[in-house]
Amino acid sequence: MPLDQSFAGRSYPPTEPYEVGREKIREFAEAIGDPNPAYTDPEAARALGHEDVIAPPTFVFAITFQAAGQVIQDPKLGLDYARVVHGDQRFVYTRPVRAGDRLTVTSVIETVRSMAGNEILDVRGEVHDAAGEHVVTAYTKLVARQKDDGEDRA
Repeated sequence: MPLDQSFAGRSYPPTEPYEVGREKIREFAEAIGDPNPAYTDPEAARALGHEDVIAPPTFVFAITFQAAGQVIQDPKLGLDYARVVHGDQRFVYTRPVRAGDRLTVTSVIETVRSMAGNEILDVRGEVHDAAGEHVVTAYTKLVARQKDDGEDRA
């Protein structure tokens, strides 16, 4: 069943605040193998002009993808998540994410379209800090693959 294309432009409520901790940043930096001291050493971060340690650019994926769950789980949209693959991801920053930030995410469906039998959903996650200032926008492309002819057979 095709996705409801009238959902383009739909916005979902902001998430509860996520508090960014130094330890989470350190764990993430270690997990991706990035030894940048600005991610683990407050003094190194301050020497670069930051108030505290900063997060690697892809750190916000976890909270923006969790926020996109509101979109993914919306039964009226008609997305079969079992068929979804991650098509693309990009981030546009106003400033780095830093330890101590309390971030909320508002998800917006940018586009819904069909291409070659697949359903493509573009979701924008607007990330703001506790003061309401923009931090980063995350763009996520999800592709719901079409069923193979043999999948409907028992």
